[in-house]
Amino acid sequence: MAQTIQAKGTDLRYLIDNFGIQLVFDDSFFHEWQEDLVEINDLDKQLLDKVKTGYFNLLNYPPLLEDVVRMAVVDPLLFIGDFYLAPFYVKSEESIDIAVPDEDVIIKGRIDTLVLKEQLWVMIIESKRASFSVEQGLAQILAYLLGNPYTDKPSFGMIATGSEFIFVKLVKANPPRYALSKGFLMRNPGNELYDVLRILKRLTQLVGA
Repeated sequence: MAQTIQAKGTDLRYLIDNFGIQLVFDDSFFHEWQEDLVEINDLDKQLLDKVKTGYFNLLNYPPLLEDVVRMAVVDPLLFIGDFYLAPFYVKSEESIDIAVPDEDVIIKGRIDTLVLKEQLWVMIIESKRASFSVEQGLAQILAYLLGNPYTDKPSFGMIATGSEFIFVKLVKANPPRYALSKGFLMRNPGNELYDVLRILKRLTQLVGA
């Protein structure tokens, strides 16, 4: 009988030992978050400014929990980016199983938000408590990306804590390889949600191509 492991309890060491997953530092491996980004219009920027203002208002009423972060930041971001409209559709709490090659081990987990287009995995969004580091969601989202049945194209994901966003690229080769973007912070000057939305739109184009 296969051993079952919850993805939410899986750490990066487990993925390294059982899948051989490797972190890539070469900038050319994950160039998609910096090149040929999609422009956003003034209305999008105005709405994103409201999202940022609302987030800082919520900070005045701690604790800021995962569901609140999702409602106040992640869900509006998806709405502004038209990810709830055709040809996209969103599934929540989707179960995923990942089998370890040549071993009797399965990882089980749930995806907080999964955006799909034409049966391709477009984006996995992980919304964590605002006080958590993105590092605490990294192993979880990598476990989900490893379970992507579409192996002919890279998989992309985003971890959102509410205060920080980071993008992930995974290529299911032998061994699997992944890389990270820089972190985008709500507290930085200006509004880095602009860049987050531009990258989301760009990665969506690539996966749906």
